[in-house]
Amino acid sequence: MNNIPGLLANFKHTTQDHMPVILRLNDPADEVIFKALFDEGKIKFVRDEISGQLQELIKSQNPSIKIKADEYPELINKHLAGTDIHEYGVWVYYPWSHRLVHLLDEEEFAEVRTNRNRNKITREEQAKLKTKKIGIVGLSVGQSIALTIAMERTCGELRLADFDTAELSNLNRIRTGVHNLGLNKTIIAAREIAEIDPFLNVKIFNDGLHEGNMEDFFLGDGKLDVFVEVCDGLDVKIISRYKAREFQIPVVMDTNDRGMIDVERFDLEPQRPVFHGLADGLNPGNIKDLTNEEKIPYILRMIGADTISARLKASMSEVNKTINTWPQLASSVTLGGAATTDVCRRILLDQFHDSGRYYVDLDEIIGNKIKT
Repeated sequence: MNNIPGLLANFKHTTQDHMPVILRLNDPADEVIFKALFDEGKIKFVRDEISGQLQELIKSQNPSIKIKADEYPELINKHLAGTDIHEYGVWVYYPWSHRLVHLLDEEEFAEVRTNRNRNKITREEQAKLKTKKIGIVGLSVGQSIALTIAMERTCGELRLADFDTAELSNLNRIRTGVHNLGLNKTIIAAREIAEIDPFLNVKIFNDGLHEGNMEDFFLGDGKLDVFVEVCDGLDVKIISRYKAREFQIPVVMDTNDRGMIDVERFDLEPQRPVFHGLADGLNPGNIKDLTNEEKIPYILRMIGADTISARLKASMSEVNKTINTWPQLASSVTLGGAATTDVCRRILLDQFHDSGRYYVDLDEIIGNKIKT
């Protein structure tokens, strides 16, 4: 118990760590860092399953051959071509968990990790997706989207924006553990992605998306290819859409009610009204002057007060009375992650060109047909 203050101080020191350290031992400078991590006691866990990864790599390269278990050692040695297996690939250090993991280097890692995508996503399509950039604002609903995109490798770079930190009530829909309470939602998502794929480029905006950083978010180091807007604030929803339209970037939004997905192809329709015209009367100039009460009619029109689920409609009248805010369920958020990722992938691969509002309403698709 006497060590708790020291442990808490160490926790605060590492709360912003979210980028893995990738080391290649054939680089003398990286080898020095590798040894220093051990000498300084920064490594608490080591995982070395490189032989299994090499076996998977060889299997993926020879899908038509039935390779026997006792044949793999010789095939692995042939693949190593004299390189010490300890030095093959990369060692990845995760400073927030003090873990060190031995992995294949990026090209081989991606080949094995995406092998089960074939041919729902072809190799050529996967290579094209690697060049794409997706920005996400709002890391409650957006966390599920970001993780699904990362697992599928739907892009090569993710930009994540949210000013909020994780609270206990968020854990009904955010995939994380109680040890991450109080951490920035962007940090939590970035760490999770790095532990799935340390080679994906993740940029975080811990103060959320605002006018001061919007151009950097949309254009910094290359223009976004898709913008995913899933934040709560009406101001940001409006201002960011006008900015996306200015830069001709398509917008995708998941509402996590009735599986509602909005797509606005500002890349193909640069004069398209934002929110399909449902936000008429709102613009970046006047949105800031409205009170919360004055925003409500616009919000109801934009989300479709007549088309939302009965349970959400009932909840809306209880906000700040018997409940704190609008409800969100893990099942709906997870469904939104899948649907949004699918739409983004097809936009990026030039397989989907429409704008509109769409529903993946499970109550209708898998409805109760038996009368009780």
